[in-house]
Amino acid sequence: MDESTGQYTGEVTAGGPAQTRELKGLTITKVSVGGPYDNNAYLLRSTATGDALLIDAANDADRLLEVIGDAPVRTIITTHQHPDHWQALAEVAEATGARTVAHPADAGGLPIPVTDPVEDGGTVTVGDLTLEAIHLVGHTPGSIALLYQDPDGHSHLFTGDCLFPGGPGNTQKDPARFASLLDGLEEKVFGRLPDDTWVYPGHGKDTTLGAERPHLAEWRQRGW
Repeated sequence: MDESTGQYTGEVTAGGPAQTRELKGLTITKVSVGGPYDNNAYLLRSTATGDALLIDAANDADRLLEVIGDAPVRTIITTHQHPDHWQALAEVAEATGARTVAHPADAGGLPIPVTDPVEDGGTVTVGDLTLEAIHLVGHTPGSIALLYQDPDGHSHLFTGDCLFPGGPGNTQKDPARFASLLDGLEEKVFGRLPDDTWVYPGHGKDTTLGAERPHLAEWRQRGW
């Protein structure tokens, strides 16, 4: 939570405090670990079992291990192969003994082997809870988002660099890559999930699908 308000806002800064969100059955801790792109990392912990999972060991292994504390991290998911999302992967994996998860199309770009590849629609567990992988081609060939649906019926989507407040992730002005990413987002994300779906991106502030949905046509027209 934001220490000043007691509310989760999703606004974190490099070197600043983490924010924690308490859901029914799951605790989400968001931290910005700095580096050239101020990447976000997310620690998910099952309330029932205490087991934990880390999304993107992006940078600053010491800070991530501090946030992890005594949480038994069983799994580290890397959302895609870009180096700013895995600078701390080897060190955190060694310290925790966690298995490593990524899409096969991006696995070869990571610094250590992927022990548990995941395809579109595949699942990853944290304790008694399940995340679904959504494969979104365009930012990289193997980018994935992770969907958690809580017991109250709300959806929580960890999008890596596929979706941010204001639009899709960078496709280097490649029309084919951009079309692929936006098509995937429209079909697999916006076409499937409700407006109150909370989006946790790989950089910067959180958003919701409802906040972004009105801009889909605008994004397609601008081409990025």
